[in-house]
Amino acid sequence: MISAALGLSLALAGCGGSNVAGSGGNSAASDQDCAAFAQYGDLSGTRITIYTSIVAPEDEPHIESYKPFEECTGAQVVYEGSKEFEAQLPVRVQAGSPPDIAYIPQPGLLNTLVKQNPGAVKPAPQAVVANVDQYYSETFKAAGSVDGTLYGAPLGSNVKSYVWYSPQAFAEKGYTVPTTWDEMVELSDRIVADGGKPWCAGISSGDATGWPLTDWLEDVMLRENGPEVYDQWVSHAIPFNDPRVARALDRVGSILKNPDYVNGGLGDVSSIATTTFQDGGLPILDGTCYMHRQANFYAANFPEGTDISENGQVFAFELPPINEGAPQTILVGSEFVVAFSDRPEVQAFQAYLSSPEWANAKAKAGSDLGQSGWISANTGLDPNNLTNPIDRLSAEILQNEDNTFRFDGSDLMPAAVGSASFWRGMTDWITGQGTTETLDFIEQSWPASS
Repeated sequence: MISAALGLSLALAGCGGSNVAGSGGNSAASDQDCAAFAQYGDLSGTRITIYTSIVAPEDEPHIESYKPFEECTGAQVVYEGSKEFEAQLPVRVQAGSPPDIAYIPQPGLLNTLVKQNPGAVKPAPQAVVANVDQYYSETFKAAGSVDGTLYGAPLGSNVKSYVWYSPQAFAEKGYTVPTTWDEMVELSDRIVADGGKPWCAGISSGDATGWPLTDWLEDVMLRENGPEVYDQWVSHAIPFNDPRVARALDRVGSILKNPDYVNGGLGDVSSIATTTFQDGGLPILDGTCYMHRQANFYAANFPEGTDISENGQVFAFELPPINEGAPQTILVGSEFVVAFSDRPEVQAFQAYLSSPEWANAKAKAGSDLGQSGWISANTGLDPNNLTNPIDRLSAEILQNEDNTFRFDGSDLMPAAVGSASFWRGMTDWITGQGTTETLDFIEQSWPASS
């Protein structure tokens, strides 16, 4: 798994750099309704620095969304996006020169920073805790916490449990969206019988090659074994090579290692490893593939002008449940707003970023700039502020209290596993390595102290 920010920056590579989000001061405050900002006080003359992996062009709506805060409080926000974020942030922290705020894509990295740098990461202020308790599910609060203390409020979020498809192609062929795993397998068999390839996939992603397969396994673990066992697996209360994990991986293999099912329009099973994750679902557009499991942020990879809608060229449905009668479970991810300073202006900006005011400002900014693929799990977000139908659907899923959510497992695991052996092991698995050997390899990499 990978974060939305990293996924988008890989999908839409741009140049990073520093940007001053606004000039500070209250000169434009007359054009902005500042009632919701009175709680933050007058912050004129203050400066807040942000460091993040979110680079151009995805940085534009972020910078735009800070303007109401700047105009109404007088603070100045300085934004720095970098593709080297995950490598450089720990260096800055250890050198004693961290940014005021960082957007951290993995809870595992947050945990490491808190434990290896005592006192460097500041607990979230009470205003942020109150916003998180009111507007976010426990899944997101827990992911931003270390040993029961909240350090990071969610920023952007994503829905991982999607299967992309073409509503137009389905209608033409007489296919219907499956509502159970068995129905999805039956549909796959029907597509094969009709002479097609039901699935396409790609996992190549530079140093992060393999991450899309971690999402596959996490989704199946969650559906096949339920949230409690999933939590035990992610926390290593049960070993990575537990028989239940082996059964889940074999279920993934029944699709992705099935030569009749894959790799539509791209090659044979082995081509999954060499196809970039950005290209993995594109064969849906020409009918050489019918389904592609990937997160909501995959929308950014379809060509400009693609009709992404309920009856359009592409859309997505929720990966269906495996067990009859089981509640729908959704795999999610997020970045987290973490502070290395407790100055009043920094705490005020943290509170703003955890508020409905910011979530809606960010949604409107993205829509105004024609960008899609960003959503928030903040229940104060009005989905109508999102112009893309898949973004609106994702926001509605995140706000549906009937859904059971679990955070991306590899993001929660120690880095030696979640962003190392797990990626490598899954890559070796799709290129021919067996299930037992793969899971044993990952299990042996788990740090003894974790």
